[in-house]
Amino acid sequence: MKGFEYLEEELQGMKEDGVFRSLVPLQSDQGAKVKIGGKEVIQLSSNNYLGLTTHPKMKLEAVRAVDQYGAGTGSVRTIAGTFSMHEEFEKKLAEFKHTEATLVLQSGFTANQAILSSILTKEDVVISDELNHASIIDGIRLTKAGRKIYKHVDMKSLEDALKETQDYRKRLVVTDGVFSMDGNIAPLPEIVELCEKYDALVMVDDAHASGVLGRNGRGTVDHFDLNGRVHIQVGTLSKAIGVLGGYIASTQAVRDYLIHKGRPFLFSTSHPPAVTAACSKAIDVLLEEPERIDRLWDNTKYFKAGLEKLGFDTGKSDTPITPVVIGDGAKAHQLSDKLLEYGVFAQGIAFPTVPKGKARVRTIVTADHTKELLDEALKAFEKAGKELGII
Repeated sequence: MKGFEYLEEELQGMKEDGVFRSLVPLQSDQGAKVKIGGKEVIQLSSNNYLGLTTHPKMKLEAVRAVDQYGAGTGSVRTIAGTFSMHEEFEKKLAEFKHTEATLVLQSGFTANQAILSSILTKEDVVISDELNHASIIDGIRLTKAGRKIYKHVDMKSLEDALKETQDYRKRLVVTDGVFSMDGNIAPLPEIVELCEKYDALVMVDDAHASGVLGRNGRGTVDHFDLNGRVHIQVGTLSKAIGVLGGYIASTQAVRDYLIHKGRPFLFSTSHPPAVTAACSKAIDVLLEEPERIDRLWDNTKYFKAGLEKLGFDTGKSDTPITPVVIGDGAKAHQLSDKLLEYGVFAQGIAFPTVPKGKARVRTIVTADHTKELLDEALKAFEKAGKELGII
């Protein structure tokens, strides 16, 4: 069909630059090892931090929910798609997060779009860290509010932005809790103090902190003992929680307002029963099995130290997200391909996901990895890294 020649030309350019990638289908469940192309390899690219995607209690709860409530809900939440289980889960989640209320949406991406596009007007301004997630950037694009970008985790830059925006009705400072490509943690105590000083609202996207940081995985707000001082928390149910979805944890007023004004909530069918039931059971698992988080952090320290000992550049990560920074996009993908050849699935990431010149292979260890598997992965990194002249 004619008409898409310009797309084909751009794709051809990506192929010539060595940054075109095809999707990689898994032929197994999402474990510490996965099957790709009929071969078992060590998984180091999954967000399944705690191994909950295959937790037997969560699988059983999902099956029970399907048997009782069916495969889907048949409607959006505001018409006929709110089941009792949806509201029961949101109450449980609010109690877990130490907030008045929560509202669950289809994904963390839509949660950011919903909150940013609905609660701000042209009288307001949003102040965002320059390395915030794409969903925050897109959410900001959907609002008519003013926009200010501050330098990454730079508190002087943030304070300057707060000083420059004092004439707006409301100022909303937005930051990732954990930055998804570098793995560093936002200086949330300093951000909160500045926002209290200048009477601004604080919003934290805790996608990569949910289930990872804080008591029982409550996130960065709990990690820094800031409960009650952060106005909006956005979290995910798709990473450490192991299922699907996103949520906004805040006040009852914010929940009620989003039910009426949040377009992604208003115009999307609610989560199927299996998803809601499994997510709810995941909160129980976080409370009952804190040792999973302990194993995650033990494995993180072990693997990070191993990569650094080999001479790889792991950036400034403080979390299980450990980038192996290469720089050149094509070379990062070459490293990823070599690793797969040697039994390790670790995806290369290049522009536009990360800035040009900052390409990397991003690794994430989980609670389900054993030291033996991590040692095997480190040997593959050493072999591939030396062959490509990276170390």
